[in-house]
Amino acid sequence: MMITAPTPFDLRGNLVQEHHIRPDGMPPVNGYSHVVVFSGRTVAVSGQLPLDRDGQVVGVDDPEAQITQVFENLVTALASAGAGMEHVVKLTVYLTDLADLPFFRQVRDRYLPVERPPASSLVQVSALVHPACRVEIDALAAV
Repeated sequence: MMITAPTPFDLRGNLVQEHHIRPDGMPPVNGYSHVVVFSGRTVAVSGQLPLDRDGQVVGVDDPEAQITQVFENLVTALASAGAGMEHVVKLTVYLTDLADLPFFRQVRDRYLPVERPPASSLVQVSALVHPACRVEIDALAAV
């Protein structure tokens, strides 16, 4: 059974995103789509760390605060390109501790449309560029 979701259209009525959450024969998912087809202007957002506007680490030893700050940074970065979280078609998530995965899923679901989740990869890494950072996320969006 293929599970698909409603897709956004641009101002001219052209299809921008097509989500194939779970195509026939694919394993179950948890908050992501196996396949996202997109058109339009592509926006690439570099990996975002849990840093505030002054470059200070937010939420040292608090995974939920760090992940929330990363998503806030993604929102700000996307807005600078005329995009929003609804335009995200792919996330790549880097966690230093997989015990933070439940926090990631909880925060992610506050920011992304759960009925049209982006494609996603999640990787555990031994460290990030700043030793106090537990998470980094980069994104692709289609506007």
